[in-house]
Amino acid sequence: MERIAAWLHEKNPGLEGPIDVDEDLIEARLIDSMDFLEFVDLLEEISGSVIDLQEVTIDDFRTLSRVEKRFLNLP
Repeated sequence: MERIAAWLHEKNPGLEGPIDVDEDLIEARLIDSMDFLEFVDLLEEISGSVIDLQEVTIDDFRTLSRVEKRFLNLP
């Protein structure tokens, strides 16, 4: 999660402090449409798995908690 938080801070230089795991990343505009595919690439790199965008929904990316549950707790 540290790499994801660092990436979010890099993309949002005015962001201070930690990001709450339940903060809506999309509503808070921490991830926008221009950054979304880069975010997916980052998650694929961290998880070591390919993310099939046909099998996920935007809600899977909405919070750090959901991201961790959906993509980082792989068997």
